[in-house]
Amino acid sequence: MNRKRSAAAAGQAWQIYAETLQPDAPGLWERVRAVPRMVKSVLRGRYKGMSHGTLGLLALGLVYIISPIDAIPDVIPIAGIADDTGLALWMLAVLVKSAGDFVTWERGGRPRVVVGEPID
Repeated sequence: MNRKRSAAAAGQAWQIYAETLQPDAPGLWERVRAVPRMVKSVLRGRYKGMSHGTLGLLALGLVYIISPIDAIPDVIPIAGIADDTGLALWMLAVLVKSAGDFVTWERGGRPRVVVGEPID
């Protein structure tokens, strides 16, 4: 990963973490506990703040991480683990951000729209 991407990823992670510390925002643990409820609500069509496509990408990412078949084999010292780690961090960032929006929606607010995400 080049320096610009690394800095952007670190900045996004910090922004998500800082968001969990806001007074009215759901905390990290509350977001983690909300993930199963969010997935159920998305699959049942009640929550429109996350698309089925995003949920599918998260599922494919999980399969990729668990699967022994990799784009870059893990026997290559740094690069082999970096692709799995990068994907896991992306998945974690998406889940934490989306779960925060879901908890806000459950509390009666409206989820924030993410540019590029189709919302019905």
